[in-house]
Amino acid sequence: MNQPNIVLIIADDMGYGDFGFFNDQISCTPHLDALVEEGICLTQHYSAAPVCAPARAALMTGRYAQRAGSIDTLEARGLDRLNLDETTMAEMLGGAGYATGLIGKWHNGALDRRYHPRSRGFDEFIGFQGGWNPFYRYRLDRNGSIEYGDKDRYLTDVFSDAALDFIERHQGEPFLLQLAYNAPHFPLEAPDAIARKYVERGFSLGVSLIYAMIEVMDAGIGRINDKLDALGIGDNTILIFTSDNGPALGDWNGFSQRRFNFNFNGGKGNTYEGGIRVPMILRWRDGLPGGVRSSEMAHFCDWLPTLLGLAGVKPPDDLSLDGVDIAPVLRGEPNNNYPQRFWQWNRYAPVGTCNAAMRDGDWKLLRPQIREAMQVSPMDTALDHAIKYYPEHFADILREPAPARSLPEPPPALLFNIADDPFERRDLASRHPQKAASMEAALERWFVDVTGI
Repeated sequence: MNQPNIVLIIADDMGYGDFGFFNDQISCTPHLDALVEEGICLTQHYSAAPVCAPARAALMTGRYAQRAGSIDTLEARGLDRLNLDETTMAEMLGGAGYATGLIGKWHNGALDRRYHPRSRGFDEFIGFQGGWNPFYRYRLDRNGSIEYGDKDRYLTDVFSDAALDFIERHQGEPFLLQLAYNAPHFPLEAPDAIARKYVERGFSLGVSLIYAMIEVMDAGIGRINDKLDALGIGDNTILIFTSDNGPALGDWNGFSQRRFNFNFNGGKGNTYEGGIRVPMILRWRDGLPGGVRSSEMAHFCDWLPTLLGLAGVKPPDDLSLDGVDIAPVLRGEPNNNYPQRFWQWNRYAPVGTCNAAMRDGDWKLLRPQIREAMQVSPMDTALDHAIKYYPEHFADILREPAPARSLPEPPPALLFNIADDPFERRDLASRHPQKAASMEAALERWFVDVTGI
């Protein structure tokens, strides 16, 4: 069999409840719903972080983001940067003869050309380097040439069209296409006629805009799927869809984003299931079974070794990975020795007792957020906004020390059994103190290992 093509599609802030397949109140994802039915759907699949930059770093390297350098989303401070000594999936596949392209959102390093996607293994880049971009008046880097959008061209469609062009041009060779849509991340902008359908069905304006943004993205995915089949390469293409983290559920510019998240606790930004448990659909007709629903655990770090293995590409011998090859799970075998998994994220320097979690089989330990460790200064908020619109005004990242903060004692850890309580409603720490203590100690050891703190 020829090496498979890989089309890795990543949505931005999309949860299980944003699929028609998992939410019978909406119908904005007919093409993704069809992929759920045809391919492999992992229902216990986890991002590496509850926010985008660290999650994407782990996906690209197979390593926890704390090792890889991407610890926060603030690109004006360089905290989203993927360390220059990290090796990406694109570099490994490119070295094995794959054409590589990134279309859409990068968010693993801006300003310095060394952190640009074309310096990190991607032959082609059409997108933006930061965390978000307007959908109409966008700023787009097209292989080094900058173009600006107007009120007529919708960025999601621009990305879908660019993906179709990439596939057409590279149909005769194996390729990796990472298509990183920025939908449905704010700013909440969508074609009026599509958003109006959801308003008329009784959804708030903010949620209607989100579902409209997803509908446009889903239509683009349908066009890509059709193009692969029309070119005769659909069967030997690994087509993947996931989201970088759970849905944003707070207000944005007065618009509520609160919506159904499949009853999971929490959302974007926290390490409850709603922030880190994300959809995963995969289809490879030539190499994997279809029509499969699997509850085996999987994690963003697993996709680099798994995809390299499916492509017949060996990672460097000296590369230490946190991910494992889950191809046997995709073929229907049980995963009896799956490793413990860990999460942690806060603003600026990591705090191991804040917003952290670990899974050990069915058990999950969670350290709640510490409010003071989750706050961003007004200056950094303003800089983070300015760099999205005017990156050319920044010669370098901000190198002055992060704001000083005084942290209180952290709240006690919580313990859940995810098999019995997937929605994290019953804290069992007081009933199982030894289990909680052993997992808390394991979480502390992991944090020291990945951060050196």
